[in-house]
Amino acid sequence: MTSQDIASHVFSTLYLGTVNSSNETCKRSALLADQVGSKHLEIRIDTVVAALIALFTMIFPQKTPKFKIDGGEPVENLALQNIQARIRMVVAFLFAQLLPWARGQAGFLLVLGSANVDEGLRGYLTKYDCSSADINPIGGISKTDIRRFLVWGSSNLGYSALADVEKAPPTAELEPLRAGHVQTDEEDMGMTYEELTRYGRLRKIARMGPVSMYKRLLVEWGKRYTPLEIAEKVKKFFRFYSINRHKMTTITPSYHAENYSPDDNRFDLRQFLYNVRWPFQFSQIDKMAKVDNEHEKDQKLPPGTYDADDTDLKHFSGNNSGLLN
Repeated sequence: MTSQDIASHVFSTLYLGTVNSSNETCKRSALLADQVGSKHLEIRIDTVVAALIALFTMIFPQKTPKFKIDGGEPVENLALQNIQARIRMVVAFLFAQLLPWARGQAGFLLVLGSANVDEGLRGYLTKYDCSSADINPIGGISKTDIRRFLVWGSSNLGYSALADVEKAPPTAELEPLRAGHVQTDEEDMGMTYEELTRYGRLRKIARMGPVSMYKRLLVEWGKRYTPLEIAEKVKKFFRFYSINRHKMTTITPSYHAENYSPDDNRFDLRQFLYNVRWPFQFSQIDKMAKVDNEHEKDQKLPPGTYDADDTDLKHFSGNNSGLLN
């Protein structure tokens, strides 16, 4: 008995496409399912999406949400994406419960999630979308390691389709496919997965807060970015990290393979109390970035060096790793 024979008995896959899904993604999923041996179905969920939008417009006849590319506001654009994402979760659980029955079998199936550790850290997922499942095999793995595994698996496991998956730009495919408009994860997030991995390790392993992280990245990224650019990157990360902590309270259990898991403590909800503007920490970063920027221009002092009489900053000198920094 081959691995494909085993998969055909225990593994079912669904491609839940919409009008916003590309043909390339559909073909890749079908090819990978065939190589793995799963029982694969291609399902269009546009009618369900349209039904929910119709429900809203029935209540508010003068308000029809539109995507931003069609002139809609950000709140409309996000809502239309979230509808698609959440419907996929509902459909996945529906088929997990009824597929065995439809095939004349007993029992039910478990739903597997597909959000990775970096998406959880940034909060780049819809609450109750494909991140919500019975178990998430990759929930504790970084995007960088996942892509490395895809390359390895394509060569060593006999699943050549994994190579095509790895090469494809990560995208949610929740916005309309139009000429000149391509939705990608990194553009939506405002940061790269490589940057997210670094933020995660500094935050969790090195126990760094905003100020400490800025000072560290000033040394690591000083040749690539200006102090002001690094400051903005750090502030953007911590703002999104804190504003999305509520999503972690419902995150699906996963195998934790990464030591900067965003699931810090399911029973510690103090993160809800974070001021997402981080007024004190961000103001200190702004002061440091201004000083560093002037130092860089004058080339008098290296970045990260501050005058001893700088009373606004010197109280950080003895604590570069405190979480509150």
